Amino acid sequence: MPANLPPGLPIVPGGPHESPGFSMSADEFEAAVEDALQSIPEKLARAMDNVAVFIEDDYVPGPGEDPGTVLLGLYEGVPLTERDSWWDAGSLPDRITIFREPILDICGSRDDVIHEVAVTVVHEIAHHFGISDERLHQLGWG
Repeated sequence: MPANLPPGLPIVPGGPHESPGFSMSADEFEAAVEDALQSIPEKLARAMDNVAVFIEDDYVPGPGEDPGTVLLGLYEGVPLTERDSWWDAGSLPDRITIFREPILDICGSRDDVIHEVAVTVVHEIAHHFGISDERLHQLGWG
């Protein structure tokens, strides 16, 4: 991935630093996501509560969103830091989605894909723990 393109951020397709992309089967990409999840320290993984991880081909912007929005990953849910004692009474699991095509589009090699998947997985899990995008950027996980 180009050094000047921060990981985990929306990207502008066709931008001046867009890489030609990398081809990887859905099974290989899923294995990269599984490896990234396995690399999460056990204590941290045990602290995750009621969260499911999905892989989708691409992000589809919702009503009112810029139709050109490109995301590498998305956290949807209630962060652990915002849950109260009533939260889990019938709540659906939080959802982390990793988007395959945008990641492959910005990567030029298998190593780039593995790195970007790992960064994206960590970034979205951090949101589950209540860490903001601003703080993630400060920590280098933007």
